[in-house]
Amino acid sequence: MSSSLLFNVTTMAYLVSTCLFFAFLASRNKGVGLSGTYAALFGFIVQTVAIGLRWKESYDQGHGHAPLSNLFESVVFFAWTIILIFLIIDFKYRYRAVGFFVVPFALLGMAWAQLALDSGIEPLVPALQSNWLLYHVVTCFLGYAAFAVACGISIMYLIREKLEAGGGSTAVGAPAGGLLSMFPSIRALDDLNYRAIMIGFPLLTLGIVTGAAWANYAWGTYWSWDPKETWSLIVWFVYAAFLHARITRGWVGRRAAILSVIGFAATIFCYLGVNLFLSGLHSYGK
Repeated sequence: MSSSLLFNVTTMAYLVSTCLFFAFLASRNKGVGLSGTYAALFGFIVQTVAIGLRWKESYDQGHGHAPLSNLFESVVFFAWTIILIFLIIDFKYRYRAVGFFVVPFALLGMAWAQLALDSGIEPLVPALQSNWLLYHVVTCFLGYAAFAVACGISIMYLIREKLEAGGGSTAVGAPAGGLLSMFPSIRALDDLNYRAIMIGFPLLTLGIVTGAAWANYAWGTYWSWDPKETWSLIVWFVYAAFLHARITRGWVGRRAAILSVIGFAATIFCYLGVNLFLSGLHSYGK
């Protein structure tokens, strides 16, 4: 058995999970929603084994490095971290409908990696031959994943707010019929968005700090205004502004949800846009 086969199984599991969460919203059957959670959990377990197997395959081929060295491996790891944070929130709060807005991020990532990216295991370039690779990538992608979950929750918030404005509900947080009955209340969605960003922001901060330490080890300077570094700082300021506005100026609700979506758009550009469209010291991540 190869890691590639297990990644295919993972993609199918996330596809099944997404379909089940859609069926849950359509049918309002709690058993279907729980099945969506367990399909995501099954995919997560298979993907965990696949990542470990790919790590072993790297050693078998004589390269011997963590599977975090190119775009294929980073997209796979990003999908893994998204499902990890989703499952933590799902089992803690049991808001099954959140799955329909979060699991597709992991599904799209896995499908893209499987269909369009080079999955070959290559030796590390000199700049990546450091333990800082593990510290930096893991912290950054856990932060990115928390922002992805916050974005999905914010989209739910905006949809619920719009439906309520159209007559779907008469009071904030009150039970509502139809699609709205499957959504957490406005207040719960706003709180979940805030909690997810409170998880992601310190992780991103730690990722930037470990990245600076790694840069000093690899290139002899902590900061060089490389496009990836510049965009990482932009993303950091967006979420710092989110937390500052919420804590000092009481930004909640619609404005917080919109800022969360903007923050994730900036995060995706920092991660993928910079790698694909801009050249710099991080160009090896293609």
